[in-house]
Amino acid sequence: MAEMQDSQIHDGGADQMRRSSGERVALVTGGSRGIGAETAVTLAQRGFDVMITYRNKAARARNVVARIEAAGRQAHAVAADITTPGEPARLMRELANLGYDHLDVLVLNASGGMERDLVAADPAYPLRINRDAQVALVEAATPLMPRGSAIVFVTSHWAHLYGHVEQLPAYEIVASSKFAGEQALRAQQHALDAVGIRLVIVTGDLIEGTITPKLLERVTPGLAGSRRTSTGALPTAGDMGRAIAKAATDTALASGSIVVIGGPLDSIPHHP
Repeated sequence: MAEMQDSQIHDGGADQMRRSSGERVALVTGGSRGIGAETAVTLAQRGFDVMITYRNKAARARNVVARIEAAGRQAHAVAADITTPGEPARLMRELANLGYDHLDVLVLNASGGMERDLVAADPAYPLRINRDAQVALVEAATPLMPRGSAIVFVTSHWAHLYGHVEQLPAYEIVASSKFAGEQALRAQQHALDAVGIRLVIVTGDLIEGTITPKLLERVTPGLAGSRRTSTGALPTAGDMGRAIAKAATDTALASGSIVVIGGPLDSIPHHP
């Protein structure tokens, strides 16, 4: 497990720590960089106080906190390994300790499986982070989420379409486990709908400038170029962040909806 730093980074002084029940509150996992960071900042711009989790990038988390504060909202960053039993429940206690008695938006952005050291040490790691941790977070958060709240699961076209499309060999372990996570969450949709919590899936193409396409390009040279040729400019982390924030806050978007960012799903080569 990667070493974690600074268990909590937050804004302001102690007199600012207690929040009224009227504040809108969001939790974004994996919020220290890329899509998670852009989602957190966009939610702040839409009027949310935001807690982000990060694994071991404290400096990056501080930068996101500063950006959220610049948008006029309260920011809190908590170091967490969401695959550790009890961590999802601890995150909810952190919210309570900050004075929040509810959670309006849960963005399930953190994922993994391409970390060679972690997978070598624990071959089950991709499933633990991409399926089991996602389910545990939802189970921990649901009691705090009022009617009208939303859960957004962030995935990729290759993961969302797993089993139907040609896979990138270096990414398949991620795709299969994220697909399992999406299916596990969809199995809970009826129960979530019954208590007024929307579940929305946001699936993205290769995202310009993020770590995954950089890693994939090393083993599949020309991948990004081929996607640009077939679908045009790749979406950015900012594009994804804005789409995720919109999905989380657009009450007209029905539970179970799939939001597609970048190339259309049928642009991914399917099995014959």
